[in-house]
Formats: sequence, structure tokens, C-alpha cells
Amino acid sequence: MKPKLTLTDLKAEATAFAALQSAHREPTLFGVTDGKAVGTYFEHKFREHLRDRFDFQEGSSAQGVDFPELDVDMKVTSVKQPQSSCPYKSARQKIFGLGYSVLVFVYDKTDDPTNSTGHLDVQHVIYVEQERTADFQTTTGIRKILDNQGNKDDLLAFMQERMLPVDEIEAGNIADELLKTRPEVGYLTISNALQWRLQYRRVIDQAGTVSGVIRLK
Repeated sequence: MKPKLTLTDLKAEATAFAALQSAHREPTLFGVTDGKAVGTYFEHKFREHLRDRFDFQEGSSAQGVDFPELDVDMKVTSVKQPQSSCPYKSARQKIFGLGYSVLVFVYDKTDDPTNSTGHLDVQHVIYVEQERTADFQTTTGIRKILDNQGNKDDLLAFMQERMLPVDEIEAGNIADELLKTRPEVGYLTISNALQWRLQYRRVIDQAGTVSGVIRLK
């Protein structure tokens, strides 16, 4: 009987797996430049690593996160352009967070022509707590308005300037909520699109120095 995967286990295994993967040379990755293919390879291998050791529920695209019991999604990205996409649920995610935590693996890929292998050097493993998964500029901008005795009209104008994908009624609801509860500072950069585009450069820079952005490696 395998033990149930806990959040502590997930973080520890992410660090251990990063070291294993960084020492590994993989023939099937030789010459592969498609980041999605590299990410899929890495994610499958990490799940396999966990399956050998723990019992856990695996996420599906319908659930939207890789580890639904822990409310954690896994992202794998290149250090050259550390970003990924994620499902768009509502404009609120930019202000209040994605609704789950994010485990980010950042790799640098090189090829060895002598052995025809690809090498993924996992340079960063970062865990971003759910409360810190909102957009940095949006949350810091809102907090400045609130600090400056801003009212509902100021918040509505700001959301309009930021081109938040939201109708007037929902914008009004969000503004009312913000006047009661200040949002936490988020550390992702979230670009508007049919799918959110998440960018991780700030997370990499700030990991280990701010609350809720934890450097595992």
C-alpha cells in the first residue's frame, strides 16, 4: 500500500526529480525544439516518478489542475522564455489568483551531438502559493488606489485602463469586493488572451524572498 501524496511530499519529490532529470541524458529529446513536447515529456516522467512512490488522484483537462486533491497545477517551461498558458475562467483570476497553487519547473535544454541526446538542466523549481498567483501589476495597482483613498469609480477606471476582460456589472461587483477586501500581491504576469498567458520571470527573481513564492531548487 503506497502512502497518500501530501503537499510536503510533492515539494520534496519535485526537488529530488529535478536533480535526477538534470543528471539524465535523453535520446528522444535530441533535436527537439518544441517547448510543448519537452513539457509533455517532463510532466509524464514526473508523474511516473510519483506513481512509483505514492497514491494520488491524477488531474484531467476537465479538472484543470494536475494534482486536484492538493489544488496544485504543474508547469514546465524553458529558462529562455519562462511562460505557459492556462485555462481562462474569469477576469477575477487576475486580481484574486488562479484558484490553485502552481509548481513551476524551469529548465535549460541543450543537445549533445556526440551521443545524440538531449539534456534538461532544471535550474529552478518554484512553488507559488494560491494566494500569490494573481497578476503583479494589476494587484499592486489596485492596492495603490486603495492606499490613496480610491473609490469605486477609481477602481472601475483602472480595470478599464488595464483592459480587464469583464462586463460592467461584473466590474462593479469586483470593485465593491475590493473596497471591502484588499487583494494580496500576485507575482505572476498574466496576459489577456483566450487562454491566460502566464509569465514567470518575476517568480524566478523573487522566489525565496517574498511570502508565498517558495524556492525548492
